[in-house]
Amino acid sequence: MTDPASLEMTAAELAAGLQGAAPPHVVDVREAWEFDICAIGGSRLLPLGALPSHIDGLHGLEDKEIVTVCHHGVRSLKAALWLRSKGFGNVRSLKGGIDHWARTVDLSMPTY
Repeated sequence: MTDPASLEMTAAELAAGLQGAAPPHVVDVREAWEFDICAIGGSRLLPLGALPSHIDGLHGLEDKEIVTVCHHGVRSLKAALWLRSKGFGNVRSLKGGIDHWARTVDLSMPTY
């Protein structure tokens, strides 16, 4: 079984990765109303409840780096574990979620 701690990435790690030559694909698993309040630039909204029925939308990313994001990190960790079980080998969850991102990386981002 995969250690959940190994599936997490810090906000600083994600910020650095997004500036790199091959930035990760950010999949936001919150609800649309949450995404409307704030979102990481370039992220894709795919609510956790819709993930199983929309997994085809991630076709081609099985070997790419994916970072799942939610409000505080609980839903995104579930999404990362689920995606790993479906053959996506390089998935991590944003530790502390978008709330931590807004408090440490993008201080201008609204919080809720």
